[in-house]
Amino acid sequence: MQYPPELSIIILCYRSNESIISLAKQVQEVARNLTNSYEIVLVGNYIEGSDDKTEAIVRAIAENDKNFIAVCNPKKGMMGWDMKEGLRMAQGNYLCVLDGDSQFPIDNIEKCFNKIKSSSYGLVKTYRTTRGDGIYRKVISRGYNFIFSLLFPNVNSKDVNSKPKIFTREVYEKMDLTSDDWFIDAEIMLNIERLQVEFYEFPTHFLELEGRSSFVKVSAVFEFLKNLILFKIRR
Repeated sequence: MQYPPELSIIILCYRSNESIISLAKQVQEVARNLTNSYEIVLVGNYIEGSDDKTEAIVRAIAENDKNFIAVCNPKKGMMGWDMKEGLRMAQGNYLCVLDGDSQFPIDNIEKCFNKIKSSSYGLVKTYRTTRGDGIYRKVISRGYNFIFSLLFPNVNSKDVNSKPKIFTREVYEKMDLTSDDWFIDAEIMLNIERLQVEFYEFPTHFLELEGRSSFVKVSAVFEFLKNLILFKIRR
């Protein structure tokens, strides 16, 4: 494998447990078909004292395959902190971030990668047109995107939280990502607008979450709104 690799895929594995094994294999198969120079960063950060088995599983995957890198540290934040830790470890010329809950069709990775390589876009991502995760998540997502569009109309994104997201290393290194929580996806898009980076979105299906309940609780909704308002005030 050449260094640095052409493609880094960062998977946010928090509390995925055994389900991450299947997803990791699927992602690797996609990566192999896209390029002979890739790495897959498995972010298995954990809360100390919890019953989460993800750390051990992620470490075992990385120990058995040199194309995988394990990032496993006691958590100092939530999704945003995990994403930043994974991005910091990744060395690829293209950086693709996705959640480890298998709610997106796996071929979205290929679509993102092919689009960004064949264009001048600095970021390519999905937006969700249909969802299989119930009325609660649908209402939260639509409300959040509506408020985001009112506060930041110049971003012009249909779905700021949707993944996969893939961006060039050049764009990533110009970003100033500080969020340790669920606001990180919105912060990425706000940086894209600040840097005047062209981006592309394509539609996708959002599949039903299986095996566990959603981590997006009511408290996360208020966290979203607080961060949006604070960011708007600072601007």
